[in-house]
Amino acid sequence: SAMHFRCFSVPAQPVPPLAQTLQGYLRALEPLIPEEELVHTRKNIQKFCGEGGLGPQLQEGLERRAKHSNNWISDWWVQWAYLESRQPLPVHSNPAISLPKRDFSDWRGQLVFASKLIAAALDFKNVVDNGRLPVEYMRGQPLCMELFPLLFSSCRIPGRKHDTITHHSRARHITVVRNYQFFQMDVYNSDGSRMTESQIHAQLLRIRAESWKTDKEPMGILTSEHRQTWGQAYSRLLKDKLNKESVRAIEKGLFTLCLDSPVMRVSDDKYSSRMAAQILHGGGTHSNSGNRWFDKTLQFVVGEDGSWGLLYEQATAEGPPIATLLDHILQYCKKPDPKKTPLIPLQMPKKLYFNIDREIKRDIEHAKQNLDILINDLDIRCFNFQRFGKELPKRHNLSPNSFIQVALQLAYYKVHNEVCASCDIASQRMFRGGRTDYIRSPTNQMLKFVLTFDDPSITREAKLELLREAIETYVTLTDQALKGQSIDRHLLGLKLQAIEEGLSVPRLFMDTAYGLATHWKLRTGQVPANTDSVMCFGPLVPDGYAVCYNPQPDHVHFSVTAFNCCEETQAETLAATLHSTLCQLQELLQPTV
Repeated sequence: SAMHFRCFSVPAQPVPPLAQTLQGYLRALEPLIPEEELVHTRKNIQKFCGEGGLGPQLQEGLERRAKHSNNWISDWWVQWAYLESRQPLPVHSNPAISLPKRDFSDWRGQLVFASKLIAAALDFKNVVDNGRLPVEYMRGQPLCMELFPLLFSSCRIPGRKHDTITHHSRARHITVVRNYQFFQMDVYNSDGSRMTESQIHAQLLRIRAESWKTDKEPMGILTSEHRQTWGQAYSRLLKDKLNKESVRAIEKGLFTLCLDSPVMRVSDDKYSSRMAAQILHGGGTHSNSGNRWFDKTLQFVVGEDGSWGLLYEQATAEGPPIATLLDHILQYCKKPDPKKTPLIPLQMPKKLYFNIDREIKRDIEHAKQNLDILINDLDIRCFNFQRFGKELPKRHNLSPNSFIQVALQLAYYKVHNEVCASCDIASQRMFRGGRTDYIRSPTNQMLKFVLTFDDPSITREAKLELLREAIETYVTLTDQALKGQSIDRHLLGLKLQAIEEGLSVPRLFMDTAYGLATHWKLRTGQVPANTDSVMCFGPLVPDGYAVCYNPQPDHVHFSVTAFNCCEETQAETLAATLHSTLCQLQELLQPTV
């Protein structure tokens, strides 16, 4: 079946050795925690590993689990990190990607481009379904391809305690949402052929004509709620047969297309921040937030001003497969529409109706208030750093990703006068069913460099040497992560294994060091794209930041987010400091004087 195409060549994900992970964990704590507090953690680790400690027993359990499952950690990770999380999906979880502006500026251009976009996504689906997607490689290793078929016709379903994922094969329609109204639109002809761009365009024109007023209740807003609240509202909503049919149509659709209404013009320097916000959450309930179904795995957003992008749900989709999909779409968009349109009268796209009683109306009102509070709390700053791109570190034989991570640590230190628990995301797709692990950016070497950077008594040569050491350490951590030897998923696995075996959670996971080490104040992500896309998501913790970056040869796109409710964090301050820090690092590498 398509699900397992070409996965046989990908090895199983290893369970790292216990001693190695605990040693790595201690090393990762050193820059974060004063030595006198570490004494306590060292004792806990010795007990955990030693005679009669739980460590070896839990490790054995994980190794057994690895023998008998597709992947020993992925299901647990998805369950724990996503499905059991009760936070709203917009901002907190779903990443948004905004793409370079297209050359249209009204609704006509919007619909022509949207038709091409739909055709391109269907073309990609066809490639996946026919097993024609070439296996991807990273550092010469083949990567697991099993997430690709799941991008389409998947949806997250809210629950009181935890969510679930539903996936349908054989769907023939997408859903289109405009002015808060959802439409079920078939995209295949009765003979099974894909609709051409002009057929799709004709259908979008009909949808536009049917959805000109926004006096409808924005049902999509419900999907932005706290998951437990939405889970309760969901079961109320689905008691009604019509509502159930409408919701199922959205869940089963291949993907959702959001045709956004015009928004206020902003100055050029603010455009990319506004654009990222627009895709991330719709810009507010008075704007386009009702034009989303946040539970949907894949949503494309197209505005009237040439703006477009996509929003995805992470329990099913993740960065690299999405980047492959986007590459395919961008290539497809360069080609003219090849097919002649058959003159078949098409069925009118089906408008999805809802019966809304007083309780559901109240649910929607609450959801609106809560989403606007969340949106007003999010501070977004996107900027294009144009002084240099990944070519500069490469010329000095430095890894571009590690170089940017050093800049992030340095900028954070300049703003907050300390380093913090920060994670960079490493793919685990070189293993069967692999998802991600973290690389912890603050290392002893990083801290040493950061502490001496502004010290005038230290020579440039000495600073350069410390910079190289910081980068080399980071490259080593990255290499370990890409061999499945990082520490965070393993630690989580040990903790969950204890719970699974009905044991009390080991002390190791109850001490303050673990709490501090997993309070990710800096969530970072490199966009795996060959194109000028800007990725954006919210911080993992209330007093933290999220920074995404997309390094191109001669420039780097950054997005920085923080929450306004936290006095100490300002996205603008970190963004400006990051800009000046990168310039200082350039000066360190290539003195102008």
